[in-house]
Amino acid sequence: MKSLLTPKQSVEAIKTLQPVLNAAITIVESPEENTNDGLFANVPVVLKDNVSTKGIRTTASSRILENYVPVYDATIVKKMKEQGAVIVAKASMDELGMGGTNRNALIGPAYNPWNQDHITGGSSGGSAALTAAGTTPLAIGTDTGDSIRKPAAYCGVIGVKPTYGRISRYGIVPYCSSLDTVGYFTTNIADAAQALEVLAGRDDHDMTSSNLPVENYLENLNGNLEGKKIAVFKTIADHIVNPTLANRFEQLVKQLKDRGAIISEVEMDTKLLNMIAPVYKTISNAEATANHSNLDGLRFGMRENGESVDEVMTASRTAGFSSYVRARFLIGSYSLFEENQDRMFRKAQKIRRLIVEAYAKLFEDADIVLTPAAMDTAPLMKESADLRFGEDHFENEHMQLANFSGYPSLTMPLCLAENGLPLGINITAKPFAEQTMFDVAYGLEQIIDWKEAPACLIK
Repeated sequence: MKSLLTPKQSVEAIKTLQPVLNAAITIVESPEENTNDGLFANVPVVLKDNVSTKGIRTTASSRILENYVPVYDATIVKKMKEQGAVIVAKASMDELGMGGTNRNALIGPAYNPWNQDHITGGSSGGSAALTAAGTTPLAIGTDTGDSIRKPAAYCGVIGVKPTYGRISRYGIVPYCSSLDTVGYFTTNIADAAQALEVLAGRDDHDMTSSNLPVENYLENLNGNLEGKKIAVFKTIADHIVNPTLANRFEQLVKQLKDRGAIISEVEMDTKLLNMIAPVYKTISNAEATANHSNLDGLRFGMRENGESVDEVMTASRTAGFSSYVRARFLIGSYSLFEENQDRMFRKAQKIRRLIVEAYAKLFEDADIVLTPAAMDTAPLMKESADLRFGEDHFENEHMQLANFSGYPSLTMPLCLAENGLPLGINITAKPFAEQTMFDVAYGLEQIIDWKEAPACLIK
């Protein structure tokens, strides 16, 4: 992997763009030189701020962790440093990963690099924005319910969620342990393939990590689409809102046929699809409540607030968490009450299994399932609610299917809409079939030939 910017230049670029994007919680003012000569030699890397970094604060975008400085590096940080990477910033995110707008962040909302009136998506929005703006060739994120892939679509970059267990989560501040997956953003498929070679692998610190060997994804990358079985998820594609996306998506399917791909259409029972959101909210809020029950009484320090400075104090859960996160904890606690577990949490787990079984059938005669990533461009900031407890539509939640199932999934840019914002597509493969996913994405990349860039791009 190569970078157009040195680590110091990357830091300066992030600092320059901070007033525009508000995408970094912590910027490493003097990044340490890394003398390791590996695949990431001298490459500046941005980390979502839920990734533990020794000596660099890790807030998970929550006031209760505002002064937390880990004494160890997450496994993925060690792996990248061993390959020569240099950590240059910790990116903004929705608090504790709970949100899909990146408005619910410790430092305020991150702004879309294509148009600052629009959101980045979340919860990994800061990482997506900094990648799209050209400050780094690689930014780490986490994906619990499309938290990498939706921001990737909104910001016009590539977002990768590997198979559950493919990358160690040791050192990651958790959200929902049965859904959380470490992933990343890049600007091309070759970098995406190489990144997984470095990040993947068994880690005895994370017993959910897979023992399967890591493949040579980049060396084996092959964009030949001849004979590839690609299933278009018609139930989702039929709900495209943006006319430009509808036309371009249809054209893309024809181009795939012209390249020799075997195209089919698959559908799924809408009754099950309508259960995605309630099942996700029940499971994720319950697991988050359990995971963060120990976050209480942490100290946070002097904080400038306009012209005043808050005194050092001990944060209660009320003072340390936003009202949005407290509301989620309340829902999670309710579903975990002994008298409620059978009719809420355990029922949600059973329905999740039914959804996954139905989803798996889409792949019985397909290498890849293809969908639009989002039905339209990034929403306006003023029209995007901080709370996501309103009416749900399965076409907006469909990428959570890859979290429920653990399947690898990748979002990449397709075209620009008339308003100048990116529109993206999503492909999902069978478990641990990342090579197939990258191969198809590489073929799609050659068809799409994406050359667009936001005006704030650092060159």
